[in-house]
Amino acid sequence: MSLGKLYLCETGITGRAPVELLRQLNAEIERNHPGRPVNDVDRDSFHQHGGLFVLATLDGEAAGCGALRRLSANTAEVKRMFVVPDYRGRGIAKAILAFLERAAADREYSRIRLETGNRLLQAIGLYRSAGYREIPPFGPYVGSNISVCFEKVLGGPGSPMDR
Repeated sequence: MSLGKLYLCETGITGRAPVELLRQLNAEIERNHPGRPVNDVDRDSFHQHGGLFVLATLDGEAAGCGALRRLSANTAEVKRMFVVPDYRGRGIAKAILAFLERAAADREYSRIRLETGNRLLQAIGLYRSAGYREIPPFGPYVGSNISVCFEKVLGGPGSPMDR
């Protein structure tokens, strides 16, 4: 299936399109895991602490987003991955994830971690197909019975640093 004109760009997390995408993401998380907390990012300090937010547009329409934030000197975390339901199945999430991996490599992180919900089977499949391996819960996800955590070491065969 053709992607049309897909553009990925780094942008602020407080613009109209990012705010709407994050609202849709939070609503989807709440539908999948009612009554559970949403592991959002603190928008006030996100960019101040080196956070990166990417907006994906397809034929001029906001189609998805993702974010990268610093966990430690050598580790970044992927956050807020989301593709609008009407645009799913077109490779947009894969493109966003690759963009974030290249950004992490450019910032000299050696690994990326992430968390997703155990009911989000498409997301789990995406991360596994992109070379992420399941790890024990880390940070705020320790003790969560709905979190599935992953990690990818950058610099291995096929990684953004290997290109």
